[in-house]
Amino acid sequence: MVQTMKRPDLGAAIRASQDEHLFARYRERLDPAAAWNATLDTILSHRSVRTYLPDPVPFETVQLLVAAAQSAATSSNLQPWSVVAVEDPARKARLAALAGNQAQILQAPLFLLWIVDHHRLTQIGERVGVAAEGLHFLESFLLGAVDTALAAQNAVVALESIGLGSCYIGGIRNKPAEVAAELGLPPQTFALFGMTVGYPDAAAPASVKPRLPQQTVLFRERYGSEASVSAIAAYDGRLREFQREQSMVERDWTDQASQRVRGAASLAGRDVLRSVLHDLGFQLA
Repeated sequence: MVQTMKRPDLGAAIRASQDEHLFARYRERLDPAAAWNATLDTILSHRSVRTYLPDPVPFETVQLLVAAAQSAATSSNLQPWSVVAVEDPARKARLAALAGNQAQILQAPLFLLWIVDHHRLTQIGERVGVAAEGLHFLESFLLGAVDTALAAQNAVVALESIGLGSCYIGGIRNKPAEVAAELGLPPQTFALFGMTVGYPDAAAPASVKPRLPQQTVLFRERYGSEASVSAIAAYDGRLREFQREQSMVERDWTDQASQRVRGAASLAGRDVLRSVLHDLGFQLA
């Protein structure tokens, strides 16, 4: 008698993966989605990695990440961004000092600087005899920042899908003029943020940090905040639970967030960013 081997219930495995990832992200159960795949596994598993192995990131992999970045949407196909890959330990040390002495910049084998780049468009205008005066408006700088962020996030999804980890470094905006000098940036370019990249150190695992409940960020038809107070209070508790598990200092999100935006002193020198951008060649009219 021939016995047939029972096939695994792939649907159940997919549902279990979906439930696991969504619960990790919110610390509460959500209704199952109609579809799920490996891409969603990667996206919902995102976590910031701050401890890396010393293994270098191959240049071919850097090229692949840039290809993923260039596959992101870009307004009017202007592609107003560039990226500077830094591996030299001395340069990383100088950039780390400018970004608030973040040790992960020193440890990561690769540090990517994502640049809002209007210089290239200005040069093109000069070559074809068309003044690029539209770049002098706030809308154009905002467009450049949006496109740069979209590109970088594409790179993050790509690198995580092949076993790398990363962490955004907003502190690179603490000293933008000095960063520009260190990187040899021409006028009308601005380092929007940095990104450490490398192979995560399994001895120091990073966990998925819970996010705000969806009822605080998802509205239908019109903005509303009726449910936000109780939902945010519940989130404070969930974040404290996460902090406890990670042996971190326990602190409510409401306290952390309000202190981060309390005034100019909380911006780590970025309160003068408009004047620095003017000095870097952005008119922001």
